[in-house]
Amino acid sequence: MSRTINREITLLEPDNGFLVINRVKEKFDFPIHFHPEYELNFILNGKGVLRVVGDSVEELSNIDLVLVGSYVKHGWENHNCKNTPIYEMTFQFNDSIFDEKLLSLRMFNEINDMFKRANHGIKFSKETSKKLMPKIITLTKIDTVDEFIKFLNILQEMAVSKSQRLLSSSSSNVDGEYENSIRIKKVYEFIQENFTRKISLSEISELINMSPVSFNRFIKKRTGKTFVEYVNDTRLSFASRWLIETDMSIGEISFKCGYNNITHFNRQFKKAKKSTPSEFREKFERTDAKQ
Repeated sequence: MSRTINREITLLEPDNGFLVINRVKEKFDFPIHFHPEYELNFILNGKGVLRVVGDSVEELSNIDLVLVGSYVKHGWENHNCKNTPIYEMTFQFNDSIFDEKLLSLRMFNEINDMFKRANHGIKFSKETSKKLMPKIITLTKIDTVDEFIKFLNILQEMAVSKSQRLLSSSSSNVDGEYENSIRIKKVYEFIQENFTRKISLSEISELINMSPVSFNRFIKKRTGKTFVEYVNDTRLSFASRWLIETDMSIGEISFKCGYNNITHFNRQFKKAKKSTPSEFREKFERTDAKQ
């Protein structure tokens, strides 16, 4: 999977806050990307597909339903998927269609809370996915009030469903004010291009003409993480993919990700992923063997 992360230009029309994309496909070839819209993504017959949301990297079962927040990086790759065709349905929508006063009403509490959690990406259970599948696959457009109400019902059922799981370890949106903030975009792109080497706080703060102290406050406010945490999460996200997709040794991956000490890499990886790099790789190798 490419290290390049692209901003997707979505095709929402000014007078319609929704875009519904219904696809039958042979493979996934769209790079990791982000956009200001929320995205509800449903995949059927996608066993073995690799899903990336924030710093989460997971292999899909046959059915998958996720909600991705605004400016959260995400993407899918064929990986070990041998199935064809793959059915994918995507709903993209602006949060502006849900007025702040509307979301503050008690009846919208669950949906409002779900939207906030979507900055981590949310995976819904197989049971919820199967239950909602007939409603999702028949909602091929949202152009009328009736269709909007059907979509609201889907969101409500998702919001109150059991066994929801946050995907990314922390809020992963690139920036909720992208259009008005060139600085965070420059920081994001710089880290993506340079995380394989040591990046000093003074170097990156100079990039956007800030003092180191001001920069740390800035990135903490924008991403929910300190500079060190953000760089570390980026490194571990790519380490996860390389463990799955390549035959590189753990030592090679450690150094390629910018860690000069493999013990430190192992410790950081286990803290973030709840398993050692070896255990993480073995889990996916066992999955491969079953297919």
